[in-house]
Amino acid sequence: MLVFVTGASGHIGSLVVRELLDNGHRVSGLARSDAAAASVTAAGGQVVRGTLDDLDVLAGAASEADGVIHLAFQHDFNDYTGAAEVDLEAVKAMGEALVGSGKPFLTTSGTAMLATGPLSTVGTVGTVGTEESEPSAQGARAPSENATLALAARGVRASVIRLAPTVHGPTDLHGFIPTLIENARKTGQAIYVGDGANRWPAVHNVDAAHLYRLALEHAPAGSRLHGAAEEGIPFRDIAQVIGDQLGVPTVSVTPEEASSQLGFIGWVASLDNPTSSQITRQLLDWDPQRPTLLEDLRAGRYFARDV
Repeated sequence: MLVFVTGASGHIGSLVVRELLDNGHRVSGLARSDAAAASVTAAGGQVVRGTLDDLDVLAGAASEADGVIHLAFQHDFNDYTGAAEVDLEAVKAMGEALVGSGKPFLTTSGTAMLATGPLSTVGTVGTVGTEESEPSAQGARAPSENATLALAARGVRASVIRLAPTVHGPTDLHGFIPTLIENARKTGQAIYVGDGANRWPAVHNVDAAHLYRLALEHAPAGSRLHGAAEEGIPFRDIAQVIGDQLGVPTVSVTPEEASSQLGFIGWVASLDNPTSSQITRQLLDWDPQRPTLLEDLRAGRYFARDV
């Protein structure tokens, strides 16, 4: 099938494009720059020039495709609410173009909306989030998730993948892990919040790309899916490996100190976000095989380049 992919040149999208092409699909990819267009073309996809603000472009590309995977997001952590509002309008535009078609429409959310922790009032500390867990009404990306799933009643095979906050692997150049490493280099210490027992789920980006293809091909309408290969890694353990690799001490900080050093990511670093993907694995026969987050960190690749 011809699949329209937003974020086609990005960290995860570039791997999704390769996964689709290697498995017999064709791809049209949204590209907002010459560099992004060159990346899509080099991979073997067709280029759709535009941004998430170009709603007519999004709707047109969606209607011409046999399915849509929406990965693009304006990662402006200084205005995350604004970025989420742009995302919602993009989801609505593409969704309306697919109404009544029966085509697959797969969008992206995050497991962090199910998280608890020192700076969160969501749920109960220690609760493992599942695909059946409702997102917090306060979650910035909850409206997009809900708008996607509502399309299932309007003749769209719509589903959502909630990604773990840590999607690690070969194309992860600017995500949470590189940011933590760069902060440790700059400050001379690898930090965790409180006792560091709060847990982060994780998934290798190649395993995540495989999940997107499986969901495109097989996910039932209205599915919530979890892109989490590891249920939860104590954040202290993540910080310890970063400290060991850089030769700097591992230090506990307050939530306020974490936010001062890392901004929005400092808040995320305080969350307890254990996440199950059992339903997803059973539904789609998804079996993640790539290295774990700590194995990936200990391999040294994250520390062999400037990030």
